[in-house]
Amino acid sequence: MMSRPYYSDRHDAGRQLAEHLSQYKNQPNVLVLALPRGGVAVGYEVAQALHAPLDVFVVRKLGLPGHEEYAMGAIASGGVRVMNPLPGITVPPEALAAVLAKEQAELLRREQLYRAQRPPIHIAGRTVILVDDGLATGATMRAAAVSVGQQHPLRLILAVPVGAKDSCESLRDVADEMVCPAIPEPFHALSLWYDYMPQASDDEVRSLLQKAWHEHAVYIRRTDIPAVHPAGH
Repeated sequence: MMSRPYYSDRHDAGRQLAEHLSQYKNQPNVLVLALPRGGVAVGYEVAQALHAPLDVFVVRKLGLPGHEEYAMGAIASGGVRVMNPLPGITVPPEALAAVLAKEQAELLRREQLYRAQRPPIHIAGRTVILVDDGLATGATMRAAAVSVGQQHPLRLILAVPVGAKDSCESLRDVADEMVCPAIPEPFHALSLWYDYMPQASDDEVRSLLQKAWHEHAVYIRRTDIPAVHPAGH
């Protein structure tokens, strides 16, 4: 028999997750990166609690043709592609190429839409906390972690409110720390562990990012902490 959900919604999950990351509060070198769409509400609350800047890191799942809910892999910014083993399943090269082209186009669309010409925040030398609303297969988080790792962060922490045990354990090899306070067994589906988990929208992502950027700028001015500069600055 399944216990009650751990979280009322993504914002509640983010606030609770932030309690497990309290050692990073008020550290000027910390950056929170959220995976859209669902991870942005979680990341917003983590960033608020830690007084850290928030940015978005776009990753796209590669759905198995005909069974799109099943992740055969994922892609992330920087040309990173991570593929899951598919025992007994063969995907024709032309079908894989079509999925890759579609998801690459969507990845670029989202990056442009969410940032609205704002450049990504510089990652090199920073303590990066990569956040999502949960881990099922872990494919998208792995792709994101590999891509972030190529940009030479000082330290990389993967943080999710809830996840499947095997997925959480399997990601330890691509991060310095894995934070997953709720690991139900059996896991079943991510949505079972939230009372309310609607599909997040592009508008919600943009609104939360704009709100986070504004609030952090106000915090910086009030505390005289050095600002985080965009990449290339």
